[in-house]
Amino acid sequence: MSGNELAGRGGRAEPALYPDFIELPGAEGGLYARPTTDRLHRIERAQLVPLVPDDAFAFFADAYKLEAITPPWLHFRILTPRPITMREGTLIDYRLTLHGLRLRWRTRIRTWQQGRRFVDVQVRGPFSLWEHTHEFERKDDGTLIRDVVRYRLPCGPLGAIAHGALVRRDLQRIFDFRREAVANLLGAEQLSVGRLEL
Repeated sequence: MSGNELAGRGGRAEPALYPDFIELPGAEGGLYARPTTDRLHRIERAQLVPLVPDDAFAFFADAYKLEAITPPWLHFRILTPRPITMREGTLIDYRLTLHGLRLRWRTRIRTWQQGRRFVDVQVRGPFSLWEHTHEFERKDDGTLIRDVVRYRLPCGPLGAIAHGALVRRDLQRIFDFRREAVANLLGAEQLSVGRLEL
């Protein structure tokens, strides 16, 4: 939406109502797109497990299995009491420690397609965006499990520095551990798409 469209109904557009725009004095229409340095990042991993999709899905649909496939150095614990009924809208609370900082994290199940796909998104936590898609595809010799994570850090340039210095490496280590843990628990094979980060 352009500044002219925003202000076209007579009078100036109110920038507080449009957080993606900033007011520039003297600019036609009064509003310009807000510049941003927050970069969207992506991680993609895939593994083949010797299970039918329903069984592979059931393993990952048990939120408490996260503790078994998360590195011990994160001191990761699920705070939401059992049983957790997984469906669209389910909220799950976690606690973890990273670089000496104790963090609380809450995710919401945004999409739930039984046996095929689910998506969890961060509601509260260290990222300005965290969207983790889990997909399960039947193959001749099992199920291809694909994880796709889209994430963004807060704090603009400081977030970019943190990503280069710590966050990218931490996430790679976390997903490396996860891959090995899944392989040990489910007999998974890692595929050539094992790491992709943009």
